[in-house]
Amino acid sequence: MKLADLHGRELSAALAEANFAVLPLGSLEYHGPHSPLGTDQILAEGFAQLIDPASKPLLCPAIPFSPCPGKTADYRGTISVRPEVFIAYLQDVVSGICRLGVRNILLLNAHDANLGPARTVAEAVTREYKDASILLINWWQMTAVSFCEEQGLFQGTAGRGHGGPYEMSAVKALRPDLVAVGADDQELDALPALSALPYVLVEGTPAGWAGYTGRIRQTSLRAGRAIVAEAAQNLNQLLRHWLRTRGKLPEERDRR
Repeated sequence: MKLADLHGRELSAALAEANFAVLPLGSLEYHGPHSPLGTDQILAEGFAQLIDPASKPLLCPAIPFSPCPGKTADYRGTISVRPEVFIAYLQDVVSGICRLGVRNILLLNAHDANLGPARTVAEAVTREYKDASILLINWWQMTAVSFCEEQGLFQGTAGRGHGGPYEMSAVKALRPDLVAVGADDQELDALPALSALPYVLVEGTPAGWAGYTGRIRQTSLRAGRAIVAEAAQNLNQLLRHWLRTRGKLPEERDRR
């Protein structure tokens, strides 16, 4: 059920039926010569469409513009919004959803730079609406780091990285017409991880970078279909668990 498609006379009944709202978060950002500028928009909207209708989602229009990091901001095609502007805008949108009477909100994110602002907004809105529950999910984390290796999808690389084969294979599965690796497109390897433990490293011009990174010739429809199927399955399982804790689904839903 798409919020933007509802007539005014249908709104009350639709809101009463919905278990949660879905707000996809994208960006307009350079992802390399082989990839669409709307990569993150395609992924956010694509995974929103793969949510099980039985969970009764209310799909909100995706947010297409957001902050972009310094390492992509100067590449032609990137349109970046100041973080403070994005936070204020996103907070108004999420608060507006709450004012509709929807208190369960999924922020379905496809852009790394949205993480901080989205978390800030979730904390602010739940301070105002005490009965609200905001779930922030990054689609790329809906498969285990070991998944691609276990499935033999890529060789000599995990495939992860901005504009890399993991991300672009997923886009290819959703929009096969929009990903095209050319013979002259450069393959790049980022530096090895500093640690197996989580950390955040921010650099304006990292090594192995040309507005994207990765062994992009390994991008494939087969890999994309496997990644999207696994991520969608895990996404829906997580949503069922969340909705069950919110009293929106019976215990039996996960026992099929």
